[in-house]
Amino acid sequence: MRSGQILVADDDAAIRTVLGQALSRAGYEVRSTGNGATLWRWVAEGDGDLVITDVVMPDHNAFDLLPRIKRVRPELPVVVMSAQNTFMTAVRASELGAYDYLPKPFDLKEIVSIVGRALSEQGSAAPKAAAIDTENMPLVGRSASMQDVYRVLARLMQTDLTVMINGDSGTGKELVARALHDFGKRRKGPFIAVNMAAIPRDLIESELFGHEKGAFTGALARSVGRFEQAEGGTLFLDEIGDMPMEAQTRLLRVLQQGEYTTVGGRVPIKTNVRIIAATNKQLRGLIQQGLFREDLFFRLNVVPIRLPPLRERAEDIPDLVRHFFAMNEKEGLPVKTLEPEAIAKLCAYRWPGNVRELENLVRRLAALYPQQTISAATIETELAQSDAAPPTSPEPQADMTLAAMVERHLQHYFATFGAQSPPPGLYHRIVEEVEGPLISAALAATRGNQIKAALLLGLNRNTLRKKISDLDIHVMKLSR
Repeated sequence: MRSGQILVADDDAAIRTVLGQALSRAGYEVRSTGNGATLWRWVAEGDGDLVITDVVMPDHNAFDLLPRIKRVRPELPVVVMSAQNTFMTAVRASELGAYDYLPKPFDLKEIVSIVGRALSEQGSAAPKAAAIDTENMPLVGRSASMQDVYRVLARLMQTDLTVMINGDSGTGKELVARALHDFGKRRKGPFIAVNMAAIPRDLIESELFGHEKGAFTGALARSVGRFEQAEGGTLFLDEIGDMPMEAQTRLLRVLQQGEYTTVGGRVPIKTNVRIIAATNKQLRGLIQQGLFREDLFFRLNVVPIRLPPLRERAEDIPDLVRHFFAMNEKEGLPVKTLEPEAIAKLCAYRWPGNVRELENLVRRLAALYPQQTISAATIETELAQSDAAPPTSPEPQADMTLAAMVERHLQHYFATFGAQSPPPGLYHRIVEEVEGPLISAALAATRGNQIKAALLLGLNRNTLRKKISDLDIHVMKLSR
């Protein structure tokens, strides 16, 4: 039989009744009220072992009441409920010391479980965060899947735990990483974002850890790496699945020992950086293919966060559209609204480009269409054009990819060495950048069988072996 007195405050009588019945069946004594004044009197008199309160009540706001409760009874757990299911509601509840936040409607089994956990942990007060600027909401959506994301983020704000964000392109992975930084205890430090897929593979180690003068051809001066730039703050490693093996090994050392060495350096450098990683790939599949270190995966995947694609949270589309229109208005674009039928068409669309695709569409609507209210016919035309866009032919796509690779190399060298001409050897660096993933893919397709991979690639077996060795490609043989 459980023991403990639960104070429930909600102006909805039905919610008070449902909670009272569920908690009573679980063995708790329950006292319920429909106003904040009575709740405050009970707390001030020393009643109750845990509080469950709605945010908005006729006479009080729980966010105004929470600091008062924490002053007189800092160890009293407070669970906050709200129908205003936004990211900032979850963050505000955490900031003010709430034990947990529950969006309405809630699951009764979950709330009984939370009550049991809170009472068993009673005595360890939640840390109080410093005041933060909550004027702008960085994440938008009230769907159940986004509520799960908000609650995890709120619990992580005052920690330094390593986080792995997984989601399709366009779902907002960097936005989540920035929210963890901007509303966390490292908010006064730098936020440095690095996209692994946008850096030439042979330059990633230098980019992350820096290099010493003379470390390699063209290293004419010491270069500061992203770890040093992010000292005291957060380093966001986007598309972590594209990190080459040698850089993975260096990163693992940082996570294990809290130190690194620059390329060409010998003295270990202590680091104080929070790591947040993100990927749109299935890393467990890359581990099986020998393309990602399993030990590094477990070091990075301390707290996994999955961002749902927009098609799984279509109910958030109206809020997102209003949010993007408001952003456009701040940038000087005309005020726009959508017909209800237009919203319905947006909600029925599949959104392969996720939230980024929706944002681009809303920006187009604000910039290109003169009418204030956008019709369903206009939306239908826009979406039809998106669906009808012909796929790019392989040859031009390959040309664009190679051009982008060359441009990345040039930008990096000019950023590093100024106006001096970049070092020679670009042809071989581009070939190596393409060759490594190609050989790895062939080995994965043949499950590590080098004879079959050589036949597939049209290479001599000894040539393939030499390239595997030269490129330091890890081969994992898998049984069928």
